[in-house]
Amino acid sequence: MIVRMWEARAEPYGFTDLITWVCDTALPELEHDPLHLSSEVFSSTDHRVVVISKWRSNPRALPEPPAMLVARPPHSWDFTQVDR
Repeated sequence: MIVRMWEARAEPYGFTDLITWVCDTALPELEHDPLHLSSEVFSSTDHRVVVISKWRSNPRALPEPPAMLVARPPHSWDFTQVDR
């Protein structure tokens, strides 16, 4: 399993709209993929939105959010579980 963490910092005025865009536009594009297992969305008080998505393999990237909603381009990182 691969876990992808996607993070974007919203413009303060675009915070609610970025969350709406993630939930209503970006994630539905991924959730039909047979390699997609699940996704969770988190927000913070400093206007960050984080998506944690789990994949069987080959995670797909979220589409680019509307530029007017983000303070900087989103970042993403892939993780795999550590056996311990």
